[in-house]
Amino acid sequence: MLAKKLRRLLKGGNMIVIALTRGGVVVGKAISKILNLPFDIMVVKKIGAPLNPELAIGAVAPKATVYWNRDLVQRLGIKPAFAERLRRGKEKERKEQEKALRGKSPFNYNSKIVVLVDDGIATGATVLAARKFLKKAGANKVILAVPVISTDTLRDVKRYFDMVLILKRKRDFMAVGEFYEYFPQVTNEEVVQLTILK
Repeated sequence: MLAKKLRRLLKGGNMIVIALTRGGVVVGKAISKILNLPFDIMVVKKIGAPLNPELAIGAVAPKATVYWNRDLVQRLGIKPAFAERLRRGKEKERKEQEKALRGKSPFNYNSKIVVLVDDGIATGATVLAARKFLKKAGANKVILAVPVISTDTLRDVKRYFDMVLILKRKRDFMAVGEFYEYFPQVTNEEVVQLTILK
């Protein structure tokens, strides 16, 4: 369904599908296959709140790119030194996973139209970190394409993207998995396999 929406935008080349690991890779791979577009993955890690790791206060993306939800950081009273410690820990994790999933192949998004894909968005921290990196890397446009998103998050993130394509938005958003009939944990092995089959 997302591929159908995207098909209408295909006017010429230079478009690439980039999927966030790990869940977004399954969705992104399907879209790239249907539309016959180049495919790549990006490792972005959420920075969780100290007492609630599921609550994203920020995220780290390639090339030392970091996004912070400043309002949330301030509201939770997180000091800069502690925030930096959290960032360093997540960046180490991110680099290790990137090495395992991507090896050392270079990123090249210069002048490209990037379709950024995830399996769903609760807080938006990871896609905002990814978008920040893509713009820094010279992407011409960044289109966000996700099956489901929180209504509040959509309102917060849409201004950062050239276009947002979604299938469903929901106000009472608990978790991405609630919108899928089958939602197993995507493994590193599956990601590598899907990436090899470009």
